[in-house]
Amino acid sequence: MTDERPKYQRLVDHLRSLIADLPVGAAVPSERALADDSGVSRMTARKALAALEREGLLRREVGRGTFVSRPAVSLPLMLTSFTEDMRARGLEPSSRLLGRSALAADAELAVVFDVAVGEPLVRIDRLRLADGTPFAIERTTLLDRAVPGILDVDLVAASLYDVLEREHGIHFDAGRQSIRAAIARPDDATTLELAPGDAVLELVRTSIAGGTVIEHTVSTYPGARFELSASIAPVTAAGTSRSALRAR
Repeated sequence: MTDERPKYQRLVDHLRSLIADLPVGAAVPSERALADDSGVSRMTARKALAALEREGLLRREVGRGTFVSRPAVSLPLMLTSFTEDMRARGLEPSSRLLGRSALAADAELAVVFDVAVGEPLVRIDRLRLADGTPFAIERTTLLDRAVPGILDVDLVAASLYDVLEREHGIHFDAGRQSIRAAIARPDDATTLELAPGDAVLELVRTSIAGGTVIEHTVSTYPGARFELSASIAPVTAAGTSRSALRAR
């Protein structure tokens, strides 16, 4: 039976099946080679590669070529845990502890937590993975008096939010989050399996329970692997719009 689909669509489907059998980082044919091998114009080859790049299946690097990438994951902006979010996508979440310590609030953190300088805090840094793939580095600071003993908890096997709710009765009911673009720091690039200088997204989140700031987290995500999404609601009577906040 003759395939009546446009050459462009047939080429996209062919490349998609080819990519499925290749490891992340593997090179794929250039526009010229693809056009020659497939009997299409370079414009058609370019269009097919661009379509798969938009899907997050390929990444193109100027002067180097085109390579298999991880599909981008949509991060909804709402108060759900990383564990819940990944399991909802059929992925198995896990963590690797990068460091944890007690610290005293400096001037910047004192403002964030609305406490005096010197207030005891705790810091927990983790690499978050899904199906064994590095997804984010999370640097979490917590109000020590709200989470006694948290540094002794195994947060590799357990979800932090589950521990906070189960052991401390903390359920976040509000928060603030900002999103900024950045360049991966050398150590972060290695941990996230990125090239030096790759773009990352930093999600800076402050989570509140009962009017008290409990958590402040800076999450670093590989920019090419994720997209952010949010629901847009009409402006309320108070003059503010409602949007959901994604927490870890």
